[in-house]
Amino acid sequence: MTDLFAKRMDNVHKSFIREILKITENPEVISFAGGLPHPDFFPVKAIADATEHLLKKEGSTVLQYSTTEGYLPLREYIAARYKKRFNITISPDEILITNGSQQALDLLGKIFIDTGDHVLLERPSYLGAIQSFSLYKPQFHQVELMEDGVDIEALTDLLAQHPIKLFYGMPNFQNPSGISYSEEKRHAVADCLKQHNTIFIEDDPYGELRFQGTPLPSMRHYLGDQCVILGSFSKTVAPALRLGWICANPEIMEKLLVVKQASDLHSNYFAQRVVHQYLQEHDLDDHIALIQKTYGQQRNLMLQAITKYFPEEVSTTQPEGGMFLWVMLPEHLAAMDLLNYATELNVAFVPGEAFYVDKARPNTLRLNFSNANAEQIEIGVKRLAQAIKRLLSEKVPA
Repeated sequence: MTDLFAKRMDNVHKSFIREILKITENPEVISFAGGLPHPDFFPVKAIADATEHLLKKEGSTVLQYSTTEGYLPLREYIAARYKKRFNITISPDEILITNGSQQALDLLGKIFIDTGDHVLLERPSYLGAIQSFSLYKPQFHQVELMEDGVDIEALTDLLAQHPIKLFYGMPNFQNPSGISYSEEKRHAVADCLKQHNTIFIEDDPYGELRFQGTPLPSMRHYLGDQCVILGSFSKTVAPALRLGWICANPEIMEKLLVVKQASDLHSNYFAQRVVHQYLQEHDLDDHIALIQKTYGQQRNLMLQAITKYFPEEVSTTQPEGGMFLWVMLPEHLAAMDLLNYATELNVAFVPGEAFYVDKARPNTLRLNFSNANAEQIEIGVKRLAQAIKRLLSEKVPA
């Protein structure tokens, strides 16, 4: 049967993270692997109340087919929130509701990427974007992430050398590294892109999860219609709802609507209505403030435990928000080897190799701090430190 499959499947591999999550089905395993929001912040009763109110008020109308664009009042809410957060004006007609931001990536791949087209990613980059875009067989390039965003000199060179069609990036609390672009880097990236016919895809699922520092402008502030924004309710309300969105200019939106119709006609209308009802009855900012406070505490606990238990040769990023931090082992060590030892100690993480399309840095790994309590963080980091020390003792630098 192998010869029946489409050639594009040769370029796409299983999600490494999904495979690792199978390990975490064991309740004894402390997992820093998944990109999971903390379930304590899922507004269970509020969603139940919103659902009950909605069905009593609207009845069968909320169970019918709907428009491809998505429920207009929800799109109006999203547009108003961009005005409030960034003082940027986005029309509801420039917003398409999607099945999570993962579908948004797939739709953008469909409308933009032909076989052999040049696509630029951060280095490292989000595994889900790599997996989604790979279906369309582009030529990938990666630009190195520094402490304050991408390497501008390298970005300039890549844009000069290749006809880059898309640049996919996460300026806020990047997955996997936790790094954010400084305001200066945002300016510089925009200045580079304005000289080329390149669309910047600003994936921003974590932007509202800032627990330290000052919020910075969206890349749309600098690039206007040259920027496409992706957003999601998965990290601020609940991931199982699978509601995300794309903000794009009318020319791009016209193409997105066509491929969205071909994909699934429209996103879950009932979920859209429930979320909108919830947002009308509750202050999202108050809810997010609780998440920010707790995630900040969890990040601090993880960094404190790392300082306490990890060998001093190991370094980490210092994220100001989001859900992840990035760990760099000594160069002669491999995170894949470490995973084997860590699994024996019932602790899990994601090796960094999954986040590269070119020559990977095998000595890197991603840790999630949002889905573990204080005790799990302390014990899990201590176990991981044991595994690192064992690996150090067995692997001598060449």
